[in-house]
Amino acid sequence: MNIDTVWARIRKLEGHDFETKRGLPFRYEISGDIFLPSRTKYKIAKTNFEKALEHTPMDGPGQISNLVRGSAYVWAVLHDARIRRSDW
Repeated sequence: MNIDTVWARIRKLEGHDFETKRGLPFRYEISGDIFLPSRTKYKIAKTNFEKALEHTPMDGPGQISNLVRGSAYVWAVLHDARIRRSDW
């Protein structure tokens, strides 16, 4: 899957409700190529999603915690049915 296609889906759902694997609710904003989750002040670059996408699907955020910043949010977004659709 192409990161630009996935990023377009992520941008489209900005402000919608998501949940981490542990069930913690969050929303996010997008500023250019930066993902800003509501539960933290982390700035998560699009490149983190690109790196994680290479390992998708995966069982949980622990599988990418050493690879990306904000792994709980990256995992949650990439594994949300509205983002992944039937692609993984």
